[in-house]
Amino acid sequence: MDLRSTYRSIVVLTGAGISAESGIQTFRASDGLWEAHKIDEVATPEGFKKDPALVQRFYNSRRQQLLGSDISENAAHVALAKLEATHTGSFTLVTQNIDDLHERAGSQSLVHMHGELLKSRCTSCCTVADCVKDLSVEDHCDHCGTQGSLRPHIVWFGEMPFEMDRIQQALMQCDLFISIGTSGNVYPAAGFAQQAAHAGAHTLQLNLEASNTPGSFNQSFFGPATELVPEVVDKLIRQSEV
Repeated sequence: MDLRSTYRSIVVLTGAGISAESGIQTFRASDGLWEAHKIDEVATPEGFKKDPALVQRFYNSRRQQLLGSDISENAAHVALAKLEATHTGSFTLVTQNIDDLHERAGSQSLVHMHGELLKSRCTSCCTVADCVKDLSVEDHCDHCGTQGSLRPHIVWFGEMPFEMDRIQQALMQCDLFISIGTSGNVYPAAGFAQQAAHAGAHTLQLNLEASNTPGSFNQSFFGPATELVPEVVDKLIRQSEV
């Protein structure tokens, strides 16, 4: 694994593959269904408008799983937090995941581009709040008092990912881009490696198998994130200390 000794600006993108080893189900099956539901039923604004109770039940189930005692951060999450803590330059961790496992591992400079399962958002006043309980159509917003206005703070299909300006700026400035556990199916994240490459960054893919954008990477390594990520992080840290 040949990497430069120092990088001034690192951007890491993580996807479902890094959390799968912690027991987080990806929910989206090969038949395009999530827990026997069509995507447009549970992951679109139109689906929420049509049947908010169904959508709340779906995300309540996911939230309960995330908060279960058997779910915890893994070695890949911990390694990325270690890299951030030791890196003397700029570091940005962009995740497509809506869980909080990066936070549990200690990551600080973190962008949840697809939202956070443990937060709610009011469709009336746009207030975002922590949420560790089940949501219901009967709930009132603590800020504005509107009933039935709380939704999961999740980016659904057809909605714009969060903090894209911050992400784009980081991609334009980075000299190392690492993609971990993501298939390259979903845009705009699928285009991040190419954007970083155009900016002159070294691009690295760590995945179980090749993504749908293999030509965007200078190097690719395949295997479990819990094995590959600590190895890469330790190498980066050792080389930076030389």
